[in-house]
Amino acid sequence: MARRFHVNVYLLSFSAFFADMGYQIVVGGLSVFLVLVLHAPIWAFALIEAFSYGIGSVFSYIGGKLADRFDPKKLSIIGNSLIPILSFTGILRNYATAGSLYVSGWWARNFRSPPRRILMVESTSREERTNAFGLLHGLDVGGGVIASVFLITMYYVGISFSLIFLVSIIPLIVSTILISLTRKTKRETVDENRPVEKSAGQTYYSILFATALFGFSYYSVGFPILTAAQVSSSILYGLLVYPIFMGTSAAGGFIYSRIRARREIPILGLFGYILSGFAALGIFLILFLHAAFEYFYLSALILGLGTSAIETFEPSIVSRIVRGSKAGTAMGKLSFFRSIGMFSGNIIVGLLYLISPEYSYLYAASVAVIGGLSVLIAGRNFRG
Repeated sequence: MARRFHVNVYLLSFSAFFADMGYQIVVGGLSVFLVLVLHAPIWAFALIEAFSYGIGSVFSYIGGKLADRFDPKKLSIIGNSLIPILSFTGILRNYATAGSLYVSGWWARNFRSPPRRILMVESTSREERTNAFGLLHGLDVGGGVIASVFLITMYYVGISFSLIFLVSIIPLIVSTILISLTRKTKRETVDENRPVEKSAGQTYYSILFATALFGFSYYSVGFPILTAAQVSSSILYGLLVYPIFMGTSAAGGFIYSRIRARREIPILGLFGYILSGFAALGIFLILFLHAAFEYFYLSALILGLGTSAIETFEPSIVSRIVRGSKAGTAMGKLSFFRSIGMFSGNIIVGLLYLISPEYSYLYAASVAVIGGLSVLIAGRNFRG
């Protein structure tokens, strides 16, 4: 029998669906637009991605901190309504100014993520939270799958990137409306003065450490798209990486939303961080061994599965450790540490890419696996 959630879970999940249906059109086309259309150097694309995530980490922390003091619904609406700024990226012909618009919209997206997670936590019980976050991620990335199909179809029929990116405004408006329809709920009450179990504290900080390491390893998906386009000498073949990545990530989210996981730490470590590291290792081997181009798509599939586990189990585990009036700050820290890693990670991957793409993916694989091992070791005694 299908699990029934509070109506807010469905509203927030479908809000995420439409949000991704919008801004993922821009995310999927950004690398080829900047590098292959506006002729931006690779380092400039890496810097734009680094600033979107790095400074965005500050907005994530602020959003989480404010969610502990003010209405997370209002904060989510404010942040979500500003994401369409990035939809205007394609109307500018200078890669620096175009990148600035993209970065501004991404910061708004980072700001609203922790408050939206708090709304999800407030609308679920501890027992159903993992399933709810799995549903959220599945629909979230499912919207990205549709966005990638729209992107490829519009590019194939000859529509300019400026118009393609502007189309993203429509689903983003729908996304904000759905958040506004959520009902008020009561935050979980706990005795915040009680001492935290040693295993819980170790697990919490190991997750923050691991998510930062994953951020260091996390190359923007624009890099595999760009690599595939360059290796195949076809922008269209490069763009095809995106729906495969998004599709498998969405499928993983739906799978996790249907299972009752008793040991979330091993799943996060093995099927999240380490599996994502193997995806990067696969791209390295493809380039190093000059393997068939089609294997790019297999690596994108593996990366999607790994990402879905991370996006499902990270917030679920953190919500079990830090609750009550500090939950928003905890979610903000989770996004903050990920984004700090991504700031450095995209710069490092971009610089290594200039030397040789193989080095960038080998670096990403190594750091992701280390992050996974750290979670497995530190969280081995955690039961939630």
